[in-house]
Amino acid sequence: MNGTFILITIAVYFGLLLLVARITARHHTDNDAFFSGNHQSPWYIVSFGMIGASLSGVTFVSVPGMVGSIDMTYMQTCFGFFFGYLIIAHVLLPLYYRLNLTSIYTYLGKRFGNHAYKTGASFFLLSKMLGAAARLYLVCVILQHFVFDAYDIPFSATVIGTVVLIWLYTRKSGIRTIVWTDSFQTLCLLLALGLILYQVASLLDLDAAGVIKAVSENEHSRIFVFDDWHSKQNFFKQFFSGIFITIVMTGLDQDMMQKNLSCRNLKEAQKNMYCYGFSFVPVNLLFLTLGVLLLIASSQLHLTLPAKGDDILPFFAAGGYLGYPVLVLFAIGIIAAAFSSADSALAALTTSFCIDILGIERYSEQKAQKVRKYAHLLVSAVFVGCILVIEAIGSRNVIDTIYVLASYTYGPLLGLFAFGLFTRRGVRDRFIPYIAIASPVICYLTDHMVAAATGYQFGYEMLMLNGLLTFCGLAALSRKRIPDK
Repeated sequence: MNGTFILITIAVYFGLLLLVARITARHHTDNDAFFSGNHQSPWYIVSFGMIGASLSGVTFVSVPGMVGSIDMTYMQTCFGFFFGYLIIAHVLLPLYYRLNLTSIYTYLGKRFGNHAYKTGASFFLLSKMLGAAARLYLVCVILQHFVFDAYDIPFSATVIGTVVLIWLYTRKSGIRTIVWTDSFQTLCLLLALGLILYQVASLLDLDAAGVIKAVSENEHSRIFVFDDWHSKQNFFKQFFSGIFITIVMTGLDQDMMQKNLSCRNLKEAQKNMYCYGFSFVPVNLLFLTLGVLLLIASSQLHLTLPAKGDDILPFFAAGGYLGYPVLVLFAIGIIAAAFSSADSALAALTTSFCIDILGIERYSEQKAQKVRKYAHLLVSAVFVGCILVIEAIGSRNVIDTIYVLASYTYGPLLGLFAFGLFTRRGVRDRFIPYIAIASPVICYLTDHMVAAATGYQFGYEMLMLNGLLTFCGLAALSRKRIPDK
């Protein structure tokens, strides 16, 4: 019965997305609509929709699940996120709007040359494909376990079906549709989170004041870690990593910036970034609060929790411990979170592949539209393949995996943009791909050697080291100052 109900929920939900897509795509199916939304997206709609795109299904299950192992220390990273958004609003967005960019990696070509341009775009394609696939993988695993296993449907069919659904409602107008569908999905996600919190609090017989007291007095309520430099949860590691994670995974990410660049002007894009950045802190605090409440509930009900943190919320929802309404809300929330993250990723990957790799701006409009449609289909197919590879490898905590991947794959982008923005020196363009590849390799070797020699564990601060190595490599191969433009 539970599996059947979730299938019905998916069908109704998908029907609503198709309706939104049909309305937004009416008379707007050209490449300008797909890539930039005709630059007509209201900033407040973009801002609200970006919450769901950033949180994704990973946040919905991984953040509550991480409380048992690292308490609420993830908030240290979230505090850093906010300052990262301010830097994006005042450093990167003015640059992108001044250059009137569709793909943000075009800047690297203007600043350094074609090799830098292709290197930046290639690292984005790799980073975004792996990160987005990891996010959607977790949701597919949950749907497989609680729904499709009962019908003997293989995991590969679940993945293909999920990606096909996303492809269907994004294929015509891309970002123009996604701006609105993401807002709808964010609304569903946040409503689901709030109502699940209410149900769990009711189970524990707690009002709002009782929830605050119960969480603050719980052993897992620790947020700050100042006394252990070896720990990955040290405040300074987490806080500064949060700043740079935001800069690279939002400010240097075609997916997130594509939505901002669809706003009418720079001022509206900056408003979007302020509101979005401010909302990220309380939303993640609510997810962590839910995690603490679930641990309290498991203790009171004498339940043995799953070994993987990502399985805790699904365990409560599907197990009936929180009542039938929570199962409904969980299904809606997880689907909304999955689709809002994956749809924009597919559009951004298609945009970058078409503009940065294929260079379709040199084609006629008719040919460019045809190429874009084939590219969108190809990217969707590669997306499926990446999810299946991640499933074969497995991971105990997907959100940690995503940030570790970002530390290695976004680091060269951080170094490239930093060198371009904060110096006026030129670089021998043909050597840039080698520098970008060498930096994460050196970081990987350094991580293992330092851990073996000193016991120090690199956390997400590996991203900063990676960017610094790329910056230093560019500086070593730099030449005379370029004239100001």
